[in-house]
Amino acid sequence: MSPRNKKPRTCTCPLRAEYEQVFKPAGTPLGQLEQVILYHDELEALYLCDGEHLRQEEAGERMGVSRGTVQRLLAAARAKVAQALVTNKALCIK
Repeated sequence: MSPRNKKPRTCTCPLRAEYEQVFKPAGTPLGQLEQVILYHDELEALYLCDGEHLRQEEAGERMGVSRGTVQRLLAAARAKVAQALVTNKALCIK
């Protein structure tokens, strides 16, 4: 039995471009840094809940997913951003 297909998600945050964005500590070349990958749906959940101060239910409605999915995306995004900031890693948005 194969897993279910991923439900399409609506992403409207400003950094939703098709190309990769990288945020890194100044003064260190990207080739010398470990990278933390932040996916667009995680960024969208972070933006809606923390940037626009929406509740998870409201963010889920905007993204077209359940509140539980938003909660998981938000937890993953917060952990990745914190890891990148504290451990001086590059944060790559894909």
